[in-house]
Amino acid sequence: MSRPIAAKRLYDILERVDAERSVSVEALAESFGVSRETIRRDLKALAAQGRLDVVHGGALKRGVGEPPYAERIRENAAGKTAIGRAAAALIEPGMVVLLDSGATTHAVAVALAASSPKDVSVCATSLVDALLLSRAGLKVTVLGGEVDPDDGATVGVDVIAALARHRVDLVFVGVGGITMEGDVTVFSRLAAETRSVMIDIARQSYLIADHGKFGRAGPARITWTRAPAGVIVDAPPPRQMKASLAAQQIPCLVAKAS
Repeated sequence: MSRPIAAKRLYDILERVDAERSVSVEALAESFGVSRETIRRDLKALAAQGRLDVVHGGALKRGVGEPPYAERIRENAAGKTAIGRAAAALIEPGMVVLLDSGATTHAVAVALAASSPKDVSVCATSLVDALLLSRAGLKVTVLGGEVDPDDGATVGVDVIAALARHRVDLVFVGVGGITMEGDVTVFSRLAAETRSVMIDIARQSYLIADHGKFGRAGPARITWTRAPAGVIVDAPPPRQMKASLAAQQIPCLVAKAS
């Protein structure tokens, strides 16, 4: 391929990264009509120039992790609301529910507060969600730890230690991105470890992700010993992503907008 065409592709990749904050190798390869190996070489070259950060399955805008909570909660509000309602509908009376922090999990808290099911106990890390749910009449336990001022939620090793002391029927876990290869990712190793423990201590777990997370790749992967019961989304995922998740026995549950 000629140098002018390759240089134009590099420029266009940077434009995509700047606009979307994160890109996947799979999506770029399909968009530019080249192999994934070519895109990986492009990303490596751009990273060497300090123009972006390479992560598993893609790249991030330089120095950018997840957008601020105030920005995330405004993005695709209708989709997050649909996911929240679908998740809350899975909660049965008498359950102990563990709720991760984040913009999409906040939509679960809002839906749960509106339905206010009887005899449901909630373990939460988000201080906003804990207050909302307690005012709705639910029994709420906040997992102690250092407070993240952006998310308004407890984080750190103290949260991980506290998780082991709770019996949980159902957990809803937010993610930073899901790659086309089916890797479920977040933007820090500590966040990944916390969510891995959340999934493992619960009798049943669900990932929740709006379509903005499709094809995104954070640097840290969430793992588990028992696969989640499903991932609740607001739109059908790309075919390859759906197949990759299905290979791990994780079905995609598409929430219906009201």
